[in-house]
Amino acid sequence: MDLRKKLRQSSPEVIRQAIRRREFTGDTAGLGGGYLQGNLAILPAEYATDFLRFCQRNPKPCPLVGVSETGDPYLATLGHDIDIRTDVPQYKIFENGSLINQVEDITDLWRDDFVTFVLGCSFSFEDALMAEGIALRHIDQNKTVPMFRTNIPTVPAGPFSGEIVVSMRALSVENAIRAIEITSRFPQAHGTPLHFGDPAMIGIEDVNKPDFGDPTDIKDGEVCVFWACGVTPQVAITNAKPSICITHAPGHMLITDIRGADAGRGQINIQSD
Repeated sequence: MDLRKKLRQSSPEVIRQAIRRREFTGDTAGLGGGYLQGNLAILPAEYATDFLRFCQRNPKPCPLVGVSETGDPYLATLGHDIDIRTDVPQYKIFENGSLINQVEDITDLWRDDFVTFVLGCSFSFEDALMAEGIALRHIDQNKTVPMFRTNIPTVPAGPFSGEIVVSMRALSVENAIRAIEITSRFPQAHGTPLHFGDPAMIGIEDVNKPDFGDPTDIKDGEVCVFWACGVTPQVAITNAKPSICITHAPGHMLITDIRGADAGRGQINIQSD
């Protein structure tokens, strides 16, 4: 059994430990079944209030599920022994809005003024879709879900602004309708789709050329279904140009100990400074 297949049967804590030891550095699609996965944004405290407002004003792409104490790399409200410096498979480092590096550990970069934001992720509802018999091609093919920039604007807050990024899954019309019903139960994981059908209507010129992630096949009779995506803050961060910001690499999430069903009912305690 390869490591990914083994981890699909493992608890979130076991998966995080494998990530912390750098035994697993791949995308987390299909892992932590039934548990909430999170997108990541780490910013200096001077930007934290504006970014918090940005998330509050844009809950669809930025559903806030956790905020750390200033300078504290641990997120006790989201799980046992979560160290945000090591427990995400891949991190992206931005300086003044420009991507400068992608790394597997940020321990050496940690600062006492950092505030960590964790945002709900669509991977959290994928387990519910698959439990209802809806196959997801990117998981079946071990690919990262395709993600696209759109022409849908976010509501600005301070220096943070930009367009919404969406993730796409190609489904039959019947399954698309069922997916809308299922994902409505997961508001903390982006909830219902923003759009389905013609990609051009939301500014996507070529659905076979994603801005992030991997292209996936679209079969005859399938419709493209687009959910708001937690990569949206990375666009806003590029526009805001903070002195430094650390995010997850697309598809490489934090797996929490929060049950997906609890996220759907809004039963998440948020720790803040």
